[in-house]
Amino acid sequence: MTTARENYERWLASANLDADLRKEMEGMDDQQITDAFYTNIEFGTAGMRGVLGAGTNRINIHTIRKATAGFAQYICENGEEAKKAGIAIGYDNRHMSREFAFDSANVLASFGIRSYVFESLRPTPELSFATRFEKCFGGIMITASHNPKQYNGYKLYDEKGCQLIPALADAVIAKVNAITDELSVKAEPTEEQKKLVTVIGEDVDKEYYKAVKSIQLNPDVERNCRIVFSPEHGTANIPVRTILKECGYDLVPVLEQCDPNPDFANTPTPNPEQPGAYELALKYAKETDADVVLVCDPDADRMGVAAKKNGEFVLMTGNQSGAVLIEYVLSQMTEKGLMPENPVMFNTVVTSDLGEKTAAKYGVETEKTLTGFKFIGEKVAKYEVNHARNYVFGYEESYGSLIKPFVRDKDAPQACLMLAEAACYYKTKGKTLIDVLDDLYAELGYYKETQTSVEYPGAAGAAHMKEIMDGLRTNRLMEIDGHKVIKWQDFDTFEEGTDAGVKPLEGFTKSNVLKYFLDDESWIAVRPSGTEPKVKVYYCIHGDSAEDADAKNASYEAFMKKVTA
Repeated sequence: MTTARENYERWLASANLDADLRKEMEGMDDQQITDAFYTNIEFGTAGMRGVLGAGTNRINIHTIRKATAGFAQYICENGEEAKKAGIAIGYDNRHMSREFAFDSANVLASFGIRSYVFESLRPTPELSFATRFEKCFGGIMITASHNPKQYNGYKLYDEKGCQLIPALADAVIAKVNAITDELSVKAEPTEEQKKLVTVIGEDVDKEYYKAVKSIQLNPDVERNCRIVFSPEHGTANIPVRTILKECGYDLVPVLEQCDPNPDFANTPTPNPEQPGAYELALKYAKETDADVVLVCDPDADRMGVAAKKNGEFVLMTGNQSGAVLIEYVLSQMTEKGLMPENPVMFNTVVTSDLGEKTAAKYGVETEKTLTGFKFIGEKVAKYEVNHARNYVFGYEESYGSLIKPFVRDKDAPQACLMLAEAACYYKTKGKTLIDVLDDLYAELGYYKETQTSVEYPGAAGAAHMKEIMDGLRTNRLMEIDGHKVIKWQDFDTFEEGTDAGVKPLEGFTKSNVLKYFLDDESWIAVRPSGTEPKVKVYYCIHGDSAEDADAKNASYEAFMKKVTA
């Protein structure tokens, strides 16, 4: 195994090294060299995501080319029809996103593979849509989603517009890992091969916007709400503003955050999970007497919500906004006679129980998947073929949902349109979105859902994260903060345990996740992030009241902080 210093010297010695990356490397100290070169950036089932910069453990033109070359070899193994069908390519507003996208198209072309590249930045869900619309063999999205500005990333999609499930991703990963010298991969198609690159844009936009507008359940609802919207400098700007304007909504854009600034200059964070993403939008909302604030992350697959009640704005979690959307969508489908036979909703093993209980009110069964919308997309595709169940909704706690599955990923433009419609509908009933949420709590029980995480950067951090997860498996938690663990699930060993013993855990693919069910109807889950150097802990705390759940949650978090230190 080569050392960080050896990889560093190998790069410096290569005539193919990008000039800007060479300049960066010449200024590195020993610690920077170690962190940038101690390993190869992981190409996992979620693709790649990491810090931009020089190094084998960074996102740069050479690691992107290596990934694309591996994907290209996989495509070629699937035959000439796969090469002719080609790959759709999209990208967000981040540093180097456009360059990586068109460079990837050139790498594909050098393998004789057609590509369809968006003329400018587009949302991740539109890339999923384009893959299906153009009847491609797959797709590439250049994005780091909601990560900070120093990140970028690379995601792969199949012909159904779904991120690659593990079985397919593993085949690509094997090809990528077999490329030992990323600097040897070039993006130099012949003049004839360059003709394989097609630039797309407005034609796909029109069809995607049309499909999004088709989700409306009450298209004639009174437009009685003012909505402040921020794309957080990202790709949602044009599609969300266009769609909601064409549908007649009173939308106030946060203009300072509408330009595609790669440094996210006018927002403390582009992540809707964090309060900083709402600061300027809330200022707009108060100045314009708005009812609702909507924000999207940079690649427009996630949507965050703040809704007014009694003159004050309340930030909603992804679990809460998801539950309100479920209540609205399923109630209206039921009322209008649109509910199909054998309806099913999908969410993940770290998503709140509140949405599942809401769906059950309307006779909708919930199926759980692992974290990652690709697993929901996989189930959508399965039932589309065998018709055993009919999709009515899918969502994750991480602020992402899908109303109609013409896209096979989280779709913030769809969520924004449906949330705007729901806000207007409930206002005609004298209710705010927060009132609807409170009604669900009163009916189904109070739930407090939070997430904590601890960062473990660099080589030492990766090793410590492994120690934490190994330790939790070696010394299983029998109680948490005085509450008995009545059941545990290990999605890595495929085991489920109770006092009655241990049995196989079926229906999931392998994932490094542990989940603990407690005797007070709460649960806690632990997993390393697949895209950042973090160990994440998810809490779904059941309480007799908001105050009871808050107190329990604080106590549980303090306990788990010690466990994952």
